[in-house]
Amino acid sequence: QVQLVESGGGLVQPGGSLTLSCATSGTIFSIKTMGWYRQAPGKQRELVASISSEDITNYADSAKGRFTISRDNAKNTVSLQMNSLKPEDTAVYYCTSELAILSGRTIIWDNYWGQGTQVTVSS
Repeated sequence: QVQLVESGGGLVQPGGSLTLSCATSGTIFSIKTMGWYRQAPGKQRELVASISSEDITNYADSAKGRFTISRDNAKNTVSLQMNSLKPEDTAVYYCTSELAILSGRTIIWDNYWGQGTQVTVSS
């Protein structure tokens, strides 16, 4: 059973910072890309940032220069450091991992999602 558990969300004033963390647990064979998405009320879920197993990062235009994604392969965790937060960053943030489990002799790849953590930027 694979689980992704996010932490670090909360209420912050505009211009403030938050760090989100996501721990992946379970019987994992390998992890490729890890990332963060967000969904604001009434909007579609959108990619915020991703990081490959080779530490190649990709950011949404809205996140460039303000957010930094990182991963710890030994701990199977991914983090998102968010600075200079704006009210429009308010959303539920979800972490995701493209990972493989071993089922018998079969390696099965799939995308797994966390339950989400609320980030609210407001004065």
